[in-house]
Amino acid sequence: RRRGSVDAKMARNEEKSGNMFNKFIADKQKALRGGDKERRPYLATECRDLNAADKWRQEILREIGKKVMEIQNAGLGEHRLRDLNDEINKLIREKGHWERQILKLGGPNYAAQGGAGPGGDEGADAGAGDRRGYKYFGAAKQLPGVKALFDRPAKRTVRRTRHQMHKSIDADYYGFRDEEDGVLLREEAEATKILRKRKCDEFDAVRARLLAEGGGDGDADGALGSDRSFVAHVPLPEKEQIEALVLEKKKKDLLAKYASEELQERQGEAKAMLNKS
Repeated sequence: RRRGSVDAKMARNEEKSGNMFNKFIADKQKALRGGDKERRPYLATECRDLNAADKWRQEILREIGKKVMEIQNAGLGEHRLRDLNDEINKLIREKGHWERQILKLGGPNYAAQGGAGPGGDEGADAGAGDRRGYKYFGAAKQLPGVKALFDRPAKRTVRRTRHQMHKSIDADYYGFRDEEDGVLLREEAEATKILRKRKCDEFDAVRARLLAEGGGDGDADGALGSDRSFVAHVPLPEKEQIEALVLEKKKKDLLAKYASEELQERQGEAKAMLNKS
């Protein structure tokens, strides 16, 4: 019995020394890491220090970035992808709480900046969301039932029938009532006055030039229209030639209508003989 009690006592001493050694190693590792890691407050409203609140926001951004990188892997499986997507959405909501707390403490308005600024998450929030504000990231967008949320059906363009188009056509479409308000008549009168004055000025200028050159007053109209002379670019036939061609055409039509083919051949042979003689 005494020996057994001695062995048990020695075992307890070895366990104590081992525990002390393990505790020493753990304390040494903590000292190398800079002490115990401080836990993030569960509620953002519990933090009253602006620098600490900004630090916790930066930590959330880093976690979001890591999870967004991880969710790009489509081989993780459907359940893991859904869990990661839920965690990212939860972190985004928590980030919003910290941003509002930072704004209350007198810090910058990160929400108005759209996530820009130091450590901003412009790429982290680039997810497709549904109507409730829930967002999908990476491979989670291709999950069953998720892709159908964002596949919008193509917009159908329904063409109107002719009957529907004629329903909207009235007298205004053809301009029958354009003169009722008097605007068009007034504009036409002004345009007519300007055009008449321009033509009169041109006539007076040509008349003055002709008078200066020693011409008569009646030559002004001819001078205005002198630049519009007709020029024939092909030789025109005389009147007698045109009448002969018309008569020959009528003879051919009558022969084709009343004479047989044999008679036409004989007539052609006779003409050939007369031409030869």
